[in-house]
Amino acid sequence: MSIKNHLHPLDRVATAMMLALALLIGILIMGGDHTEPVVRDFNWQEKQVGIEDTAFTLTFNRTMDWPQVEQHLQLTPKLPGKLSWAGRRLAYTLTETIPYGTEFQIRLDQVKEARLSSHVQPKVMQPFASRFSSRDLAYVYLGVNGEESGRLILNNLTQSQKTVLTSPELVVTEFRPYPYGDRILFAATERENEVQGNFNPQLYTVTTGLEANPPDLESKPAQVAGQVELVLDNKQYQILKFDLSADGRRIVIQRAPKQGNGLGEVSLWQLPEGESLQKLENVQGGDFLIAPDSQSLVIAQGQGLAILPLDSDANDEPLGFLPKFGMVLSFAKDGSAATMLKFNTDFTRSLFLVTNQGQQTELLKISGSVLNALFDPKKQLLYCLLTQVGSGEEYVETPYLATIDLATKTETRLLDLPNQRDISIALAPDGSSLLFDQAIEASPESENVVQTNQGSTISTSNLWLLPLQPGQKLQPQAIGSGLNPQWLP
Repeated sequence: MSIKNHLHPLDRVATAMMLALALLIGILIMGGDHTEPVVRDFNWQEKQVGIEDTAFTLTFNRTMDWPQVEQHLQLTPKLPGKLSWAGRRLAYTLTETIPYGTEFQIRLDQVKEARLSSHVQPKVMQPFASRFSSRDLAYVYLGVNGEESGRLILNNLTQSQKTVLTSPELVVTEFRPYPYGDRILFAATERENEVQGNFNPQLYTVTTGLEANPPDLESKPAQVAGQVELVLDNKQYQILKFDLSADGRRIVIQRAPKQGNGLGEVSLWQLPEGESLQKLENVQGGDFLIAPDSQSLVIAQGQGLAILPLDSDANDEPLGFLPKFGMVLSFAKDGSAATMLKFNTDFTRSLFLVTNQGQQTELLKISGSVLNALFDPKKQLLYCLLTQVGSGEEYVETPYLATIDLATKTETRLLDLPNQRDISIALAPDGSSLLFDQAIEASPESENVVQTNQGSTISTSNLWLLPLQPGQKLQPQAIGSGLNPQWLP
């Protein structure tokens, strides 16, 4: 009996398929690889990016002639950067801050794969084209006039669209945008109570209508603007102050229990995302900010600033203590440095740059006040809100805007802001412009519920935009009425 007769029918089918596959493989080997080089993945395709996104990648199906890629890669409009590559992946790292409110096109063609053998002609890649955009240039502020008074308002400059986010029943006092601009955390009191002088805010979030679209994470579809959700009520405690972490996953709240007609001992609490409220035990102090790592807290304690962990049970064990500083003004976005204020014994104030390596550099010493200091995106300049003390018998402080070059410690005066003391400034995330307000105090009998950060009731407040284009004269532009403007990230 032959071997063939002993084979099961399925075995015969399998044997035939193996022979056919071997034949096909042989044909491919003899004929060579006929597939063309292509871009398999572009991680910014149809995405919105922000200043935290500093590089994009192109992944090919084979190794390319990288000098040719560098020569033919086109970005419109131009976006300065440098190329690097490893294996089949190319990275383009930006060397300038990406301008907001811009759509970009990327094209690559006429590029060959890398020559692997002198006997094989390299193939030309399939043309590649895609697009991506930067986030809209938009800011949020408090309305001050008429029906807008005390309400949170979004102004999208890219779309030329203004949206009132909160209802007239709430008077917003303080707010923080979430890291992708899709929501805003805010404190607000019911208008009826505010009018009666009963300051008793609750914490809420509200949607902006913008899409959270991080390049390398799962995108969240945009929600309708104005969807308000309660985060923390005021039934047993009064909320005094709060801060939102840079990653948007933690809130730290300063509050005090209600006791009869007064308040009890002030304490600090944290609310991690998806968890219950937690008291920070053995933590006492004054003004505070969550550090850029979102894991630690910088708080004024005694004669200095303490750095406390937020994810440890031993909250009374500081990560560090800076004894000579009384206030932290701002952080660099990457957490590499901070600006801190020292109150000198001769009644002057010194502005210091403190790095995460422990270096402390005095940048400025003045007899006036240092109200704010903001890092530009490249960490080369500080935009400062300062005051100058007048020479007359009456003590008068006149505010002004200035820059400080961090390399040379050179101060450059930009703009005088006479006749105003309580000012908010905000630097656009791409460094293209500054926003500031100009509050006008109300008469004592005014019924307006909107107040400045200093607690002064105002009749109105003007908003100004100061473009910061190199080589152009600084000229503020009036852009309406509002208070405490803040750019969306």
